[in-house]
Amino acid sequence: MLNRTILAAFLLAPFSQLNAADMRYAPAWAHITPKRVIKHLASDGVALVKAVADLQPGDQLVIAAGTYGVDRMWDIAVSGTAEAPIWIVAEEGAQVVFTRPDAKQNVINIGQGGPVHHLCLRGVEITGGSHGLRIGQCREVWVDQCHIHDTGDVCLSANSANTQRLFLTRNHHHHGGGHGEGMYLGANHGQFIMSESVIALNHIHDCQGDQGDGIEVKQGSWGNLIAENDIHDTQYPGITVYGTAGKPVNIIERNLCRRSADNAMQVQGEAIVRNNVLISAQGSGFTSSDHQGKSRNLQVIHNTIINPGHAFRGGSWNAREGMILANNILYSRDQNAIDFPNGSAGVSISGNVVIGDGPKQGTSRGRGLEDFISLSWDGEKHDATPSVEAPVDQADATFLLDTDFHGFKRTGPVSGAVHR
Repeated sequence: MLNRTILAAFLLAPFSQLNAADMRYAPAWAHITPKRVIKHLASDGVALVKAVADLQPGDQLVIAAGTYGVDRMWDIAVSGTAEAPIWIVAEEGAQVVFTRPDAKQNVINIGQGGPVHHLCLRGVEITGGSHGLRIGQCREVWVDQCHIHDTGDVCLSANSANTQRLFLTRNHHHHGGGHGEGMYLGANHGQFIMSESVIALNHIHDCQGDQGDGIEVKQGSWGNLIAENDIHDTQYPGITVYGTAGKPVNIIERNLCRRSADNAMQVQGEAIVRNNVLISAQGSGFTSSDHQGKSRNLQVIHNTIINPGHAFRGGSWNAREGMILANNILYSRDQNAIDFPNGSAGVSISGNVVIGDGPKQGTSRGRGLEDFISLSWDGEKHDATPSVEAPVDQADATFLLDTDFHGFKRTGPVSGAVHR
């Protein structure tokens, strides 16, 4: 389960070598061949900024190894088309570093001065500055296989303008300063909204700072897919997602979140949360409550949540429409497997396997961590595959998902994220 060697090879593979299921994380124009390839050899930041500014639709800029320092605001403003995207990529096997000498400005901005679309930034390392990468008025922008770390503030943000159809894939983010998020997407109270975007296959860790969520999606952002991210050692939740204000729901699936100083995952509502593995939080494994909107239309299905404290906590689930808690494995070492501090009227609860206190409706009893191949309360071991003897064949067929955490087909009524 997310073996480090396999994961590293996967993150470095070109999308052309991935299977059809993984291609859903890439934009429709991912396979278009550049019309012109330009090799950039100078290791001078000023020359690089000019080379980027001169790009035309269909161009691919291939950047040679080196450290490129830019001491003024760098705003990438070039756009391609669906038939002729612009590609800014590191030369294969080269370490290409973008940086700046202080935190007075972000290392890179895209679309701060005007709309940008059909642009891919791939394979570069970004460090220093304020935000590592700030995305502004963008749609159809793809950030892939970038390493963003040790920034003065957020590693990557898209919170200064509305964004649509961003593709944030296979990136490695860690050690942001300031608020400390790995990704800060959308703005408070729906001031700016991210929609119909994909945040997938990223490795995000050691998010500290004043807050330090791994991935945070703000109120009003809608129709987004947050999938197969590996997130650990965060100050705030590994994944925090607010509501959509009535727009299409967000889907949060197949993520591994562990070792949070807060909750492992926190979702306000208007979302489908499925096939996630959440382990070892100082707060709850999963929590949901009113914040900038109300908790409603939230499905929590086929997750495996293992936590010393509460496994699942629904603070604002009472008498709310569309609330489902089904087919999960919810193990608490010291507190409640399921906790509804304000009640659970109207909630559909079934097929859950539990260890810990809390309501017994819709649950059956598990045995303990011996129910898994290799899993520990502290998240160091995180293979949530059920053992042969585990009493987890309790899933309610009404809510049974076709595939599991790994994308494997389910062949029986096994609760939790991973099918055995």
